[in-house]
Amino acid sequence: MVMNNKIINSKKIKYCRICGSESIKEILNLGKQPLANNLKKDINFKEQTFPLVICFCQNCKTVQLTETVDSKTLFSKYFWVTGTSNVAKKYSKLFFERSKKYLNSNNDFILEIASNDGTFLKPFKEKGYRVLGIDPASNIAEIAINNGIDTYIDFFGIKAAKKIFTDKGKANLIFARNVIPHVENIKDVIEGVSLLLNDNGVGIIEFHRADIILDELHYDSIYHEHLFYYSITSLTFLLSEFNLYPFDLDVSPISGGSFVIYFSKEIRKKSIFLKNEIKKERNLGVDNQTKWELFAKNVHSHSKSLFKLIKDEKLNDKTIIGYGASARSSTLLNFCDFSDLNIKAIADKSDFKHGFFSPGTNIPIISPLEALKLNPDVIILLAWNFKDEIINELKQIYKWSGKVIVPLPYEPKIIEI
Repeated sequence: MVMNNKIINSKKIKYCRICGSESIKEILNLGKQPLANNLKKDINFKEQTFPLVICFCQNCKTVQLTETVDSKTLFSKYFWVTGTSNVAKKYSKLFFERSKKYLNSNNDFILEIASNDGTFLKPFKEKGYRVLGIDPASNIAEIAINNGIDTYIDFFGIKAAKKIFTDKGKANLIFARNVIPHVENIKDVIEGVSLLLNDNGVGIIEFHRADIILDELHYDSIYHEHLFYYSITSLTFLLSEFNLYPFDLDVSPISGGSFVIYFSKEIRKKSIFLKNEIKKERNLGVDNQTKWELFAKNVHSHSKSLFKLIKDEKLNDKTIIGYGASARSSTLLNFCDFSDLNIKAIADKSDFKHGFFSPGTNIPIISPLEALKLNPDVIILLAWNFKDEIINELKQIYKWSGKVIVPLPYEPKIIEI
């Protein structure tokens, strides 16, 4: 998504988006921030900013943003391409192996909601299954189409579900990976899933874990695209509204730790792992407002510690670059008050992002090769959730050595490579 002069609309909620309760309590205010994926070509362009605040619903226990930004602005153009991540490509094969046990024949129909470049549908396609992706970002969806993955360019909801039903029929498997936190009218999406899912079919939702956000201080995962921060408890509440019932759970390496929940129209026996993780959430206090208030306090402390680390290195006349111009990096950079004055550039593998500047902080985004030509002494790992992959590339491909600041999880730390 590229900044232009168009005025972007937003609105503040008065009620919980899930249950309609007025009992929503502000937890953490990250200030007014630009949109995390609104990269800009002109460094002097003045972005719109919007309140970045999370609240806690005292009724259904859902953590969510207080502000809703127009979805067409956020998602009609997009910069994250799944296939640029080796971790994601490797995980797509594991995801397929886990999912195929719920399929009966190669003629089964598989639907992915927010399918991006089709990376996760590709293994199904290669095995002969009928596949369809749906994604509103035309620039990314076209990559999938060019790679042979049938894709509708649209937002998913009941209207799109009816079209798919007419064109393709009901699906044996429907999955949505790291998308349901993005959707304002989430009930429209889940109703669409309920309409399209076969009576004996299986739905799969992958979502960034509220328990990890709470416990490991993942405040950089909070940005305007992510309206919701689901727990198993809050997601189960949502699914139950449409007579959909979770029965199993897996874990995913994506987004610094995600859950993958399996559900169906029929009530199935819950797995031991699902039951145990529900207990762990309760013990951690994911559904406890006081725990989230402590989280907010720790976030402020963390940001001060991280800023001091960068400031100390800069005072020692070190050249500092970032690695990973992800959406989550925008929250971290803006909240911690970084800019092009203390971080010289951000390296990123995606060609889509080269030549742009980071929102709010005006740091140029360039290729890893260009960034390393700046001879950095220190790299702050903004895409810390891909730490092992990036560090391996820095050592093996670019032969770089020096200090790496890993901002999260928990307290920021410096490692030497």
